[in-house]
Amino acid sequence: MANEPATWLTSLLGEYFRCCSAVQGEVRVRFAPSPTGFLHLGGLRTALYNYIFAKKYGGSFILRLEDTDQSRLVPGAAESIEDMLEWAGIPPDESPRRGGPMGPYLQSQRLGLYSQTAQQLVESGHAYYCFCSPQRLELLKKEALRTGQTPRYDNRCRHLRADQVQEKLANGAPHVIRFRLEAGAEPFQDLIFGWTCHEVAQVEGDPVVIKADGFPTYHLANIVDDHYMKISHVLRGSEWLISTSKHYLMYRALRSTFPPLPLLMNKDGSKLSKRQGDIFIQSFQRDGVLPEALLDITTNCGSGFNTNRVGRRIDELISEFNPSKITTHSALLDLEKLPEFNRIHLQQSIEDEKQCLVFIKDLQELIQQAYAAEIQDKEVLHEDYIRRVLHLRKGHISSLKELLSPLYSYLWVRPSFSSQQVAAFTAEAQHIASLVLKLVEERGETLAVDELSKDLKTLAKQVKGTKYKDVMKLLRLALSGLQQGPSVAEMMVSLGPAEISHRFQKLIKQPVPHGLTEIK
Repeated sequence: MANEPATWLTSLLGEYFRCCSAVQGEVRVRFAPSPTGFLHLGGLRTALYNYIFAKKYGGSFILRLEDTDQSRLVPGAAESIEDMLEWAGIPPDESPRRGGPMGPYLQSQRLGLYSQTAQQLVESGHAYYCFCSPQRLELLKKEALRTGQTPRYDNRCRHLRADQVQEKLANGAPHVIRFRLEAGAEPFQDLIFGWTCHEVAQVEGDPVVIKADGFPTYHLANIVDDHYMKISHVLRGSEWLISTSKHYLMYRALRSTFPPLPLLMNKDGSKLSKRQGDIFIQSFQRDGVLPEALLDITTNCGSGFNTNRVGRRIDELISEFNPSKITTHSALLDLEKLPEFNRIHLQQSIEDEKQCLVFIKDLQELIQQAYAAEIQDKEVLHEDYIRRVLHLRKGHISSLKELLSPLYSYLWVRPSFSSQQVAAFTAEAQHIASLVLKLVEERGETLAVDELSKDLKTLAKQVKGTKYKDVMKLLRLALSGLQQGPSVAEMMVSLGPAEISHRFQKLIKQPVPHGLTEIK
């Protein structure tokens, strides 16, 4: 019996990845964060791999919140974690919000289950009551540090006689329940790291499984919940690898009730955020990062796929996921590449009409917030106008918010420029403006960038006293008030015939400059 868990695990992993169809519909994985903080990039990555794994094999993705450390709970964190998973496009199938057949999904609502299991461990001799005071435990810690040893509990209370325990309980003595670690931890075969074993009894004291407040610790709640929620596979960061031997001792103690779990350890999990600092998903959302780009970059930097390429959406991540390709190598996330990922996904999304409409509505709000008092023509808020801008700029911008920068203000607000700026380019401004007005009238409502670029070259040849480059600088100034940005032809197509005419009529009416004046 002692070798059953590891043997069963090894067999299942081998068969599972050779023939995944054998477990279609049986896969249940979970993401189990603690709402002691908001979701960060490392957590999102762990959730993403669980989601991909579940969907790859027709299974379920469960969100379970481990809120047993009541003193460290952050208000709003639990709701925000689920909000961010939904925003990222990887919503759980079962969760505190959605419910499900294996709930409740908050550990604080499952206390009776943990208490019952702890009592079973005590009655079977695998756990015991500990009455050591916090002061004594602190003294043990200080003494260990003073002598250069790793602090650990000395297991004193495991030697109390039954009558001593009953007396203390009868007197209402504060206590916890500790699990009795025994020598002889079983080796287990992890899919990524191979055969592994940690003799935890040699380096750790007996761990607490039920705290003085009646709440369970992670180790007990984790295996109890995984059992009752019928979790089939665990994908998590490699920092949890050392705890697995401890969990197996608990499984063995409860072997009549609990089956072992196959563990898939993800070396590329939450370690990413620890190297980069806590990077909260809400900050990416505020900065205009698309969820598709965030999911793409967090998988692109790691393993689990036959090839890494930029631009994969969630359905492609699921179809291309290959668990056997997960490696032990750490993945370093280069966030400097995130704008490029976002640019590619923004381009793809703009080409999707449904998503484009979402962007249009977002931009309508953002434009009004940024330029409300300066907008002279409400046409810039029209759906068709914004759609035209998005399609012209797709592939060039990395976020929607770029379109609100000064470089693109000409799209929403008519520019101001001085007559001195005009004179610096040419003395033929009115003539050039009249040629542009004639061109726009001839072209009508149909303007295209390529054709307009050719037309502008032809137009420049009609101006004898001004070089081509200065003609273009004048047109750019009249259209945007700037000397950088998209091509002049694209600016004109973006603005449309009516607005082009308005801006060049203003240039025609410009007086001959006498000193510095400004055209508005």
